[in-house]
Amino acid sequence: MDRVTDTPETLAQPADPAQGNDYDSFAEAYAADNETNIQNAYYERPAMLALAGDVTGRRILDAGCGAGPLSAALRDRGADVTGIDASAGMLALARRRLGDDADLHVVDLSDPLPFADGAFDDVVASLVLHYLEDWGPTLAEMRRVLRPGGRLIASVQHPFADYVLENPRPDYSATTSYSDEFTFNGQSATLKFWRRPLHAMTDAFTAAGFRLSVISEPQPDPAARELFPDDFHALSTQIGFLFFVLEAPPTTTARME
Repeated sequence: MDRVTDTPETLAQPADPAQGNDYDSFAEAYAADNETNIQNAYYERPAMLALAGDVTGRRILDAGCGAGPLSAALRDRGADVTGIDASAGMLALARRRLGDDADLHVVDLSDPLPFADGAFDDVVASLVLHYLEDWGPTLAEMRRVLRPGGRLIASVQHPFADYVLENPRPDYSATTSYSDEFTFNGQSATLKFWRRPLHAMTDAFTAAGFRLSVISEPQPDPAARELFPDDFHALSTQIGFLFFVLEAPPTTTARME
């Protein structure tokens, strides 16, 4: 994944609401790039799996599953995985990877989730929340479908890195949008993000009923050092993504006297 806007002269611009995030139009290119690039294959995905830990037998909702690489890795580790994504094109690739019997659904995360209360032990949201202007309804739904004691494991664009990218610099305390140009496996695409300050993220988690367990800024997989020496150094020494583990508090029962 190459960012077109990677020099001070071409910083990311305020977003055009009508443009960006049409994953159906570049699904194949994005999936191919995501499979092997350093940021996804050797940084974000290993970090998500490390935070998830032992998932044997756990019911996991992969919210924004894309072409299914994280779903596949979780399933290989013994999880029972359900995947949702707003892009039918990406889900077609996920079904190709995971098989015809995979539990996959076209779902926009801005809408109510089509699952029962407490249906999952974990929800993983891999680089997806930063596409949403309002986290409140989405987090409330994720909290609803988690059992008491369940976890939301999420990764997002780091708000400090996003702040530096925007031109002109926004009000850091405000929630603002910007668009950026990327090249995925040779195909250019526009992505639109919503940047918010760190305190707005944690406030949204708390308001949805989550308890913050972990904030992580991990290092890339050491295996990437020889494969991507320059990118490995940059990713090891600069701000990348931000990771959270949130817990749905367990149900408390009244003590018998």
